[in-house]
Amino acid sequence: MKNLILRNIAPLAVIVMGVSGAFLTTSMQSAAKALPNGYTLNAQGACNVEVNCSNINTRPICRQFGDTGPQAFGKVGNNCPTELYKPN
Repeated sequence: MKNLILRNIAPLAVIVMGVSGAFLTTSMQSAAKALPNGYTLNAQGACNVEVNCSNINTRPICRQFGDTGPQAFGKVGNNCPTELYKPN
């Protein structure tokens, strides 16, 4: 009797574990988000020069050319009020 139950339940348990693993992997991939774009001011004073930045406070601040150049900010509408940080 035990052998019959084990034969019927084992394949079902393997299928359930496989399906749940697939869902967990998919949810972990969708949880990873792209880094936000930072923007620096152009010569006319508009913030439209894109720079790769991070919104996680790791210090130093995000700049256009690595450690030099103008500071990049997060864009909200047409303004750039949000301080961003250098990505790791």
